[in-house]
Amino acid sequence: MGILAILLLARHRARRGHPAAVRTALADVGIVVGTAPWIWMILTPGSGQEGISLWPAQDLGWVATESSQTVLVQVGGNLLVFAALGALLPVRSPRWASAARVAAVAATASIVLETLQYVLRLGRFSSADDVLINTMGAVLAALVTRRWWARRIPVSRQAR
Repeated sequence: MGILAILLLARHRARRGHPAAVRTALADVGIVVGTAPWIWMILTPGSGQEGISLWPAQDLGWVATESSQTVLVQVGGNLLVFAALGALLPVRSPRWASAARVAAVAATASIVLETLQYVLRLGRFSSADDVLINTMGAVLAALVTRRWWARRIPVSRQAR
């Protein structure tokens, strides 16, 4: 289904004269496919402790005292939440081709998710540390894909 979505989106964009139809279609579908499962998991009700921690590094201190498996799941999972977004957003458009812009988008999305977890009372703990680690994961992924960033894509009048 992902390949079909890429092909249909690329075809639609090519017909409208987009200068990089396949590349941007691939990036858009990759962002959705790589991020949606994590968002689904985050917004699925859990049976854990509910609450909120607004102080950075408070939860990281707790995680550091846990088993290495807990550290891997907590930190590793949070690094991956917006990794696809971070890796592909700069590839998608020259407007997003900077680590600072990726960080702003990832931090905003992460704040929204953490707020939803708290407001919807999903049996999950909302934490400033999750926002920081999610954002760091997006920025690291963006830096990994830096050589493919979209600076070389000409911006057509229709694409604006």
